[in-house]
Amino acid sequence: MRLLIVSNRLPLNGVQKDGKLHFEQSAGGLVSGLSSYLDSLKSSSAQDVEYVWIGWPGITVQDKLQTEVKNVLVDLHASPVFLSEKAMEKFYLGFCNKIIWPLFHYFPYNTIYDKDYWLQYQEVNKIFRDAVLEVIKPGDVIWVHDYHLMLLPALLREKLPQTPIGFFLHIPFPAFELYRLLPTAWGQEILRGLLGANLIGFHTQEYAQYFLRSVQRILGYGHRLGHILFQSHAVKVDTFPMGIDYQRYHSTPTGSEFGQNLNELEQLLDGYKAVLSVDRLDYSKGISHRLQGYKLFLEDNPQWREQVVLLMIVVPSRIGVEHYQLMKRKIDELVGEINGRFGTLNWTPIIYQYKFLPLDSLLAMYRQSDVALITPLRDGMNLVAKEYVAARTDQTGVLILSEMAGAAKELGEALIVNPNNIEAIAEALQQALTMPETEQIRRNQVMQQRLKGNDVVRWSGNFIQKLLQLQKEQFRALPLDRHKQTLKADFHQADKRLLLLDYDGTLVPFADSPDQAKPDQELLDLLMDLKKGNSDVVIISGRDRAILETWVGFLNITLVAEHGAWIKKGGEPWRLSKPQFKSWKCQLMPMLEMYVDKLPGSFIEEKEFSLAWHYRQADSKLSAACARELMDGLMAFTSNINLHILQGNKVLEVRNSEVTKGSTGIDLALTQDYDFILAIGDDTTDEDLFAILALEHSWPGVLPPKTYTIRVGTDKSQASYFLSDNVEVREMLQELVSGKHNN
Repeated sequence: MRLLIVSNRLPLNGVQKDGKLHFEQSAGGLVSGLSSYLDSLKSSSAQDVEYVWIGWPGITVQDKLQTEVKNVLVDLHASPVFLSEKAMEKFYLGFCNKIIWPLFHYFPYNTIYDKDYWLQYQEVNKIFRDAVLEVIKPGDVIWVHDYHLMLLPALLREKLPQTPIGFFLHIPFPAFELYRLLPTAWGQEILRGLLGANLIGFHTQEYAQYFLRSVQRILGYGHRLGHILFQSHAVKVDTFPMGIDYQRYHSTPTGSEFGQNLNELEQLLDGYKAVLSVDRLDYSKGISHRLQGYKLFLEDNPQWREQVVLLMIVVPSRIGVEHYQLMKRKIDELVGEINGRFGTLNWTPIIYQYKFLPLDSLLAMYRQSDVALITPLRDGMNLVAKEYVAARTDQTGVLILSEMAGAAKELGEALIVNPNNIEAIAEALQQALTMPETEQIRRNQVMQQRLKGNDVVRWSGNFIQKLLQLQKEQFRALPLDRHKQTLKADFHQADKRLLLLDYDGTLVPFADSPDQAKPDQELLDLLMDLKKGNSDVVIISGRDRAILETWVGFLNITLVAEHGAWIKKGGEPWRLSKPQFKSWKCQLMPMLEMYVDKLPGSFIEEKEFSLAWHYRQADSKLSAACARELMDGLMAFTSNINLHILQGNKVLEVRNSEVTKGSTGIDLALTQDYDFILAIGDDTTDEDLFAILALEHSWPGVLPPKTYTIRVGTDKSQASYFLSDNVEVREMLQELVSGKHNN
């Protein structure tokens, strides 16, 4: 296997020295994290795993030097993407940092919606696509990273339909109410771009749910436990909290620089408690709020004056962006104000540095600081919090962490605060500085154990393993034509057969109104013929029991109504498959009625234990938007009760979630010793049946090896085979009963 890692930047920076272009290792959480994973691959037994990192080299390269740069980077497992200064200006500083970054971090008032930025974003993603296509080989796996390249998975999918493609977002994904602020066409294309991947990863479950809701509301695609059937492939949306290289921070560096830095800090902080703040210069980090909280702490706790020092490290970032220049000025002013107001000849409340710190210096600060104050207003993960905890080899120290950081979901033993509440920050500082050492150790022991077991190598490995697993599971139902002879032979050789047949869209075409789908005489004769011999015929439908009884009850076959809620075996009365409740119907009916009024041509079908909103006869453009809106409302309303929302063909149905076609179908299959099972259906409700038959089929001795599942239509399915439409279904069933053995 060869892994292609695609990110905005290479792990190498190009620099001009003495008129020549050189490459140096770059810093950053993604670079250091993935580098640790790649190093682990080299040292493991998986010698056949190779990798190539594709990205911008950090510098504009003249055309005449591009071939030379490519040749140099080949030996460094890197492949450059060449971009002009103008492209980077509109793509990186423009769309990425003036639109996506502020919006996804909940700063919509900092967002600048510039069409030229969007056009350049599209163009750069295409350039990255072409760069990947230049180096791709059969068997390669592609892993795309972060918000710079959200269109890339779909662009690659068009050219590489069979290649495993993963995508990971390292920043938050916003709630739908914020995401929808993007111009509609942009927001739709970004979601479609991401859905080009087989696996989409987020740091937290919250971000994953926000993404799934936006896909539902904007594109109309629902999900089943994070699985989305999108166009020609299935997509899995999952959570992978990123870890750190635990041992790198927990062990002591062997170089002399670390010891020197440690000694200097010991002298500087002699007699003081140290509170550490380390951040890039960014409005999402809440640095000014943090300073206000520290200021309030000194006001409310005069006994701590001349006893505590705030070590504030601000790393330069996006120097060319106006918002960052203004923020830098505000931070400088606040630091000056606090030091001027509280400082004395012998004590400076804040030691402030605006610079990048190498690892040895940073590690020395982690080891010497009694408290880490990490309070971003919004952060995808925040690895600094994890690094601080890992670096505490004596297991002392207190982490104060924002609840808005993804890391808060894993580091619950920290002091969790709302970063907008400066009173809470001040109180947390007082609590941290007075926390008994035994309590510090107790908390850190738990967090360190968790971080050690979920480090960055495991994070990367889990993602790739899941991606490869999904690729193995990626299948598309095969055309039945090539296998029809085998199916017919198995059918006729079987001693006892079970036929599980959906009704609408499978045995009859869809009708504008449910009552127009009455079976014709040809279908009734076919069902009677199928019933002869040793075949048990089951109509397993979403229809209510009254209409099934009227249409086919006299055939004396097994009928299943409302997707499994009611069962009637030939000659027996109807019975509930499981206890059901229907008190919810009167509460949801007004919502459905509101959408009937809103969308002319739509109507409600009420069954005993379900409600269905049909919109086949409504305007297609209006109905798509209304269906997405209603689906979202129903999901929100029913999130805490045992109901399931089904999205069928031009219909939304609400029903009890205890029963499905799958659970009912397997119950029927296990009632007798069948040696042939055939299940046919056309929509998402039938996927439950296909999935459980496939699962049971994998257990030898439970179901017969001659189990066939057929999807009507060419959509992605868990069925083994497909037929194009209900006409082909009838033709195939007719061939079974007539005993024909030709196609």
